[in-house]
Amino acid sequence: MTVTNSTKTPEDLQLAITAEFAAGVDRVWQVWEDPRQLERWWGPPTWPATFEDYDFQPGGKAAYYMTGPDGSKPRGWWQFTSISAPTALVVEDGFADDNGDPMTEMGSASMSVSLEDRSGLTLMTITTTFENEAQMEQMLAMGMEEGMREAMGQIDSILAG
Repeated sequence: MTVTNSTKTPEDLQLAITAEFAAGVDRVWQVWEDPRQLERWWGPPTWPATFEDYDFQPGGKAAYYMTGPDGSKPRGWWQFTSISAPTALVVEDGFADDNGDPMTEMGSASMSVSLEDRSGLTLMTITTTFENEAQMEQMLAMGMEEGMREAMGQIDSILAG
């Protein structure tokens, strides 16, 4: 099942990706709540993530890196701005330097996640809202849309396990 829709809305500075999973909302929520499960899908298959810090509560922060095929380890950070278990969360999302400090020149984006019950299936939508058009264009040029689709495509196997 997995990814069912991907929509770019430049006038709203948004990218929304929707996926459907053959599991209940509570189970799908766990792939966000548990950093070990999150590591198994956050990032495309060739760029697995490792979460070093994960304080899953409003105001909490997460620090992670992705390991590329060439061994590079670009870093990222999240700040959880809102968590409404098990149906919604919002994080501020950005790149980090080698020390894990936010890279302000890249800006940040707001990532909203919603989980909706659809008669035993779960519809998950991840909507990223960018600071400006240039940031959105840069992130899309870096392969964000394709990477998110590939990453979300790994969730089915986690839910089945």
